[in-house]
Amino acid sequence: MNYKLICLDIDGTVLTDGKKVMPEVKQAVREASDMGIQIALASGRMPAGVDLVEKELGVQCVKICNAGTYVVLGDQRISARYLLPHTMLTVYQEIADKNQVPLWIFQERKWFVSSMDRYIEREMEIVQYRPEMVDINKLADQWEKEKTGPNKLLIAAAPEKVQAIYGQMKQQALPEIDLACSSESLIEIFPKGVSKGTALIRICEKLNISLEETIAIGDQELDLPMIEAAGVGIAMGNAIEELKQKASYITKTNNEAGVAHAIWHYLK
Repeated sequence: MNYKLICLDIDGTVLTDGKKVMPEVKQAVREASDMGIQIALASGRMPAGVDLVEKELGVQCVKICNAGTYVVLGDQRISARYLLPHTMLTVYQEIADKNQVPLWIFQERKWFVSSMDRYIEREMEIVQYRPEMVDINKLADQWEKEKTGPNKLLIAAAPEKVQAIYGQMKQQALPEIDLACSSESLIEIFPKGVSKGTALIRICEKLNISLEETIAIGDQELDLPMIEAAGVGIAMGNAIEELKQKASYITKTNNEAGVAHAIWHYLK
């Protein structure tokens, strides 16, 4: 198969547990790019966090940001989807506030929070961006008037608390949202029907590439739709079991340059 697009998750996939890009991964990605294969970075991260990884890889990438809700190539926006301000307010009042955790709010390149905690401080260090602390009620009113809203919401907490909140949200089943864990400490909340998989499909339409000509690599629940949509879906060695069961191939872990081994396996 003459592959034309490789779609890579970032955390737990391109990056090691220490948030580094291994030299073998850089080499493999650059070799693929030199062959004329388009590289896409697909992440729950905001654009500022994806930009850092693109720069480290040294190739221009399509950037699937905010869990697939905001997709850009250079300065061109390929797609954007938004939640309603009322939905944001409901998640804040019924979930975040009741569980005494901050609500993270992402709109395109902006990041807002309802309060600060150690999880936000850690993310600030990783993405090198400081969020704006806001009054959620005022922000919802402002966005209601502007006919806009957030691309994505996020809740971060200790793993056991995240699992409890995840269960609550599944029971509430708000009809306008989908949710997935991007790690054991993070719940991503985004518009119904939007995912890394739908973003991959949109990119293929934009670049005139068939899904059969794509490879996707990931490790977490958030990556499942992308793995299922791609011509070849690859699970990292450190991936969750459900993703491994859906994958065409299981590579080495993120700490063993699994992305490089997967790329070389399929391109060489």
